[in-house]
Amino acid sequence: MSDRAETRLNVLKTYKLYVGGKFPRSESGRVYEVTAAKSGEWLANAPLASRKDARDAVVAARKAFGGWSGATAYNRGQVLYRVAEMLEGRREQFASEVAAGEGLSRAKSLAQVDAAIDRWVWYAGWSDKIAQVAGGANPVAGPFFNLSTPEPTGVVAVLAPQDSSLLGLVSVLAPVIVTGSTAVVVASERAPLPALSLAEVLATSDVPGGVVNVLSGRTAEIARPLAAHQDVNALDLAGAAGDAGLATELEVAAADNLKRVVRPSGAADWTADPGTDRLLSFLETKTVWHPIGA
Repeated sequence: MSDRAETRLNVLKTYKLYVGGKFPRSESGRVYEVTAAKSGEWLANAPLASRKDARDAVVAARKAFGGWSGATAYNRGQVLYRVAEMLEGRREQFASEVAAGEGLSRAKSLAQVDAAIDRWVWYAGWSDKIAQVAGGANPVAGPFFNLSTPEPTGVVAVLAPQDSSLLGLVSVLAPVIVTGSTAVVVASERAPLPALSLAEVLATSDVPGGVVNVLSGRTAEIARPLAAHQDVNALDLAGAAGDAGLATELEVAAADNLKRVVRPSGAADWTADPGTDRLLSFLETKTVWHPIGA
């Protein structure tokens, strides 16, 4: 029995992209090595997404937008809460991936995972409350009701933070989808494994396919076609915070179809209270006039 145990080969995990609710390999067939932050030890081969993968992810996100944005806020909150339940059940796995990718101790990586789960629950709770913060009745000089309500902007390309592979990722992804938009996520280039594992959680939860699409690879290579894509409505540049030249290039490309752009002003503290800034960043305001008494 002991001899058999010594000669057994481990079954290595094959990480894949997550696009439209499915797990394709990159259409280019490329992969890149993911190594441990401290030791440099090989951890896995991650898919190296291409421009075609990015375009496919945008198509999937646009297709899913109508159903997701049309769901009730209560329903979206319940769906997100289910994701938090499943994250809790895979706490040890995520802690191992965060520890290896970010070079953290077990205690610190567990703390990061716990904070990410709590952050996800926090955002889920905002689903049916954000309209009361961002909307309201407006006083007008006439016999009309004038009401403003927030609506999701559409497809949002999210460059996940490079230095916070799970907590930072949750902090930029959850506010996008809880308000009804759909997302194309570019995982941390250095530590993509937690994002790719999060995709597995999303696939087996109640989140409809296409609402979140996860790509891994070279951030700049994937971000450029997303920033220039005419069917992407907004762009979060959290993952380009350390590269001012790239961030400026992406902003210029995004201006071509007037994308909303969130560009960080400096190093982010992902453990801090997130506030409502990102919740409000990717919302449009619809104002309706209605005659009084009609």
